[in-house]
Amino acid sequence: MDFSVLVLGSGAATPKKDRHCASQVVNINGLRMLMDCGEATQHMIRATHQKMQSFGNIFISHLHGDHIFGLPGLLSSMHLCGRTEVVRIVSPKGLKEAMDALFRVSDTQPLFPIEYVELEGDAPVEVLRNNKCVVTAFPLHHSVPCYGYRFEENFPLLNIRRTTIDRYPSLTPGEIASIKQGNDYVDSDGNLVPNAELTHPRPIPKRYAYCCDTVYSESILPFIQDVDLLCVESTFADEFASVAAEKLHCTASQAALLAKKANAKKLLLTHFSARYKDITPLIEESTAVFPNTIAAEDGLRIEI
Repeated sequence: MDFSVLVLGSGAATPKKDRHCASQVVNINGLRMLMDCGEATQHMIRATHQKMQSFGNIFISHLHGDHIFGLPGLLSSMHLCGRTEVVRIVSPKGLKEAMDALFRVSDTQPLFPIEYVELEGDAPVEVLRNNKCVVTAFPLHHSVPCYGYRFEENFPLLNIRRTTIDRYPSLTPGEIASIKQGNDYVDSDGNLVPNAELTHPRPIPKRYAYCCDTVYSESILPFIQDVDLLCVESTFADEFASVAAEKLHCTASQAALLAKKANAKKLLLTHFSARYKDITPLIEESTAVFPNTIAAEDGLRIEI
């Protein structure tokens, strides 16, 4: 089973030569989803040999430019390359209005339908569920409405034990389907056989949470608890803690504290300010609090 995160952009508000604006590819068992779409996202999609047309689901954290300015170009390229399948975009409210205006003034009529799911309010909401994953959006704390996303493997059907088939060779396709859905089985003698005796336990799902941009807030802990990989912005080092608080961003050590309190297995730092030519100080500040920290780099792929 494949569950990975590919970093396309790890920079903050302004890009650098080696750090583009925020974007990631989340791949769960072949389902590729785009997380944020900053400037140059489509260039990085090509540079990392991703298939542009494979992204049917796009998740936007918030509407600041460094997280959405790559979206018009990407959708335009999809259109020019003949896409006809729907693209589903989850974002805070306002993105549809902006994209509709841009398409209107540029006289662009996408060949494919775009489904906008616009988020409002402070309650977590399930924004995608299929046979591969469940995605939940939850509120962050930034200068504009902003949401984090939790990606979790989904195993809707159970696997039947081989001994079950041997023991009950007359099982019909319908009975097998019912057992896979978690139901008990009544044999030909009328005996009730518990489902747990017929199937393998569901695997423990892997989980990934993406939090960018946000000020430090422990209110998000319930949504990131026990994840295998936690991505938190770390725009500043501690020396700029007051600036981080003013601009509603996290420092590296604050990101690490969130990972520690959430009992995350690994922390991925990202969204680094362009003022840092060397992010070593941010890594050192984070690992002092949460040792299992890695730093995002454009093109970095992390297996979960």
